[in-house]
Amino acid sequence: MLQCTAFAEVPEMGTLVVLTAMHAEPGPPSVPGVPELPELEDTLLCELGEHDEKTEHAAQLWAGEMAASRDLWMFWTDTDTDTGMRRSFRFAELPPCPAVMRTLATDEREVCVLFDRHSAPHSWDVTDPLADLMAERVREEVERERGGGGGGAGEGREEGEVDGGGGGGTPSG
Repeated sequence: MLQCTAFAEVPEMGTLVVLTAMHAEPGPPSVPGVPELPELEDTLLCELGEHDEKTEHAAQLWAGEMAASRDLWMFWTDTDTDTGMRRSFRFAELPPCPAVMRTLATDEREVCVLFDRHSAPHSWDVTDPLADLMAERVREEVERERGGGGGGAGEGREEGEVDGGGGGGTPSG
């Protein structure tokens, strides 16, 4: 399943209020009595797989330490009103999804990185084509820089492009 493509700007004031009110200490305080707040992204992409309009978009805003039992998630919905689209936000501290996918042949385990009781498929069932494309481009660039990807017969052509070789035209009539 493809990843949802909805994104939202992080509401700075609401986020600061929620992070300040959290009981978990994000790090050593630089000012006595005031917890140090983590650096956050300005924009978040929904981490769920494609879903209907009834399901809220969700993105992990902040995760505690590796052994943290709860993470901060931001949820948002867009509602069509008479004056245009209205975006509503809410924040929730939620435990991680307990699901683990185990590959018996290699004994590898992959945990779901979403929140507990999420309505969409587990994170390992969600594919992000943009991230896959970016990873492929980085891999190709590394191969070129190492000198391992050059000199092939199809170098410089896009995937699926065929060398015309002359006289290989398609009849038009």
